[in-house]
Amino acid sequence: MSIYDSEIWLADLDKTIKNLPDLKELSGKTVLITGATGLICSAVVDVLIRWNETHDAKIKIIAAGRNKQKAADRFAPFSNRQYFSFVKYDATSIRNDFDFSCDYIIHGASNASPNHIVAEPVETMLSNIYGVKNLLDYVKRGKAKRLLYISSSEVYGRKEHNRPSKVDDYGGIDILNPRNSYSISKCAAETLCVSYYEEYGVDSVIVRPGHIYGPTANRDDNRVSSAWAYAAAHGEDIVMKSDGAQLRSYCYCLDSASAIIKVLIHSKSIETYNISNPNSIITIREMAEIITKSSKVDLILKEPSKKDKKGFNPMLNSSLDSSDLINLGWLAIFDSQIGFKHTVEILKDFTE
Repeated sequence: MSIYDSEIWLADLDKTIKNLPDLKELSGKTVLITGATGLICSAVVDVLIRWNETHDAKIKIIAAGRNKQKAADRFAPFSNRQYFSFVKYDATSIRNDFDFSCDYIIHGASNASPNHIVAEPVETMLSNIYGVKNLLDYVKRGKAKRLLYISSSEVYGRKEHNRPSKVDDYGGIDILNPRNSYSISKCAAETLCVSYYEEYGVDSVIVRPGHIYGPTANRDDNRVSSAWAYAAAHGEDIVMKSDGAQLRSYCYCLDSASAIIKVLIHSKSIETYNISNPNSIITIREMAEIITKSSKVDLILKEPSKKDKKGFNPMLNSSLDSSDLINLGWLAIFDSQIGFKHTVEILKDFTE
């Protein structure tokens, strides 16, 4: 069964498109999207596909990833459309020579699941740094007009204050903790973007998503929002291995997609935006309670193992201030109550 068989998902896509008239500015343009089958970027692709299926003027989509069959399966039945194509891409490789040009690049390929980061800290760092460097060189050669880099809220590190972080609110990051291979390399990749602009005039913009969730998450994604949504969809109780007091900026994947498109089209060069729904800044425990209440499963508390602790995000408060994004004209339309409820209901369609 395909996600496109879900009436809820199609309705959410239509609502997103109605709220994003900016999409017409991409008509006739070509957009290259790396990490196209991941949680964030597959939602972006779905928005563009839905636009194409409901409008005459098409947006050409080039989905980039390591596995052509995975992309074909994920985006079936639209992967054979004239406006859709796939190119092989590996962010850890220094050999990604594309023989085509495009208008825009949305770069979302990255190790993001905690288990992958812990198991592959070297690959995590290299993919974040090599991946963006290769694409910046591609733009430098005149093959694209602009690169949008999807960074992370983890660049902020530990902070002393309790308010949502603005884009210049940086805290400390333990550089000798391999779990921070992700956050450190995200920081380096951002600096590389601004350096390419300063030295070569390469146009790029940066977004820092908070904790994005939704039915576009892969089944093996072990971030708690994804793992718990899948568990609830299967009628399984949710197991929480902390007190759940950590504060997070949760954002439904389609709100994240609309933010990315808004910034891609309207941001000035090298501007940076947090992606955070101001109506969904909640604790992990509150998120767990929303999921359990909407799906009628129980919340179980359990002590974490040493292995579990290695994968924990060290930030107790990773809430983000998205006022700059809102001032750009973006509006989140799915709060945490609706977003998590829809996530579980859509995933249930694949378990029945």
